[in-house]
Amino acid sequence: MARKKLTPVPREDARTVGGLLRSLRHGAGYRAVQDAASAPGFPAARQTIYAYERGGLTPSLQQFLDLVEFYALHPGPHELAKSEEDRRAQAVAAITRALTLPAYHVRQAHELIDRLQPPLAEGRRRRST
Repeated sequence: MARKKLTPVPREDARTVGGLLRSLRHGAGYRAVQDAASAPGFPAARQTIYAYERGGLTPSLQQFLDLVEFYALHPGPHELAKSEEDRRAQAVAAITRALTLPAYHVRQAHELIDRLQPPLAEGRRRRST
């Protein structure tokens, strides 16, 4: 089966995802992209992060989740980073927001699940004694 061409991500969605990533980076204590990109284990290249944060590119859902996890669990300079509790809460909020965007097709996945569910069958009821 041939692959379908992916639908372009709406510009607004790309900017929203970029803003979420930028906020997470700042919350983790990385004031500059190059600081985060040079941290051990960072999951993307510096230029890629610039493109994501500007809204020029949109990360795949997996890449987005990898970045969110990194920012939540690997803070930069501790005097600049939010508390671990705040970083984790911010990460959960970012994931929740991203999953509502058309860019990640979660709504379409839920609609397909609904369409694929078998109809509920009327079952026999037990008689109470």
